[in-house]
Amino acid sequence: MVLLRSDWSALLQLRDNKPDINAPGQWVFPGGHCDANESAEMGACREFQEETGYRCARLRALTSFCHPSDDLQSMFELSMFMCIYDGVQPVHCYEGQKVDFIPREKAAGLPMPNYVAPVWDMAVEACRTGEA
Repeated sequence: MVLLRSDWSALLQLRDNKPDINAPGQWVFPGGHCDANESAEMGACREFQEETGYRCARLRALTSFCHPSDDLQSMFELSMFMCIYDGVQPVHCYEGQKVDFIPREKAAGLPMPNYVAPVWDMAVEACRTGEA
């Protein structure tokens, strides 16, 4: 899930550096897997709150796409949503090494999967055009 501030910074999570997880030591949007009988939107809200403590009020669907696991042995369908940060609720790091609002212009210097920047840009564009 992409949580955007008014300056287009996004909340990113620095993943644990464990070899048995996808994107170890990389910056990603907080999120995770859906539980059985859970919609993608419900799963996104639940996972985001579990990992950051932040409760998203209104989600907007951005895109869905298939992305390979790091070992290329399986494919995951990623459903991406966005939410505008309310500026009030605190954000915590309950999973990973840390979470932080990262300015878009600093993203190029960070290790991250190749889908992060395009999805981030899609969220910013949705805000600029009033679709968010």
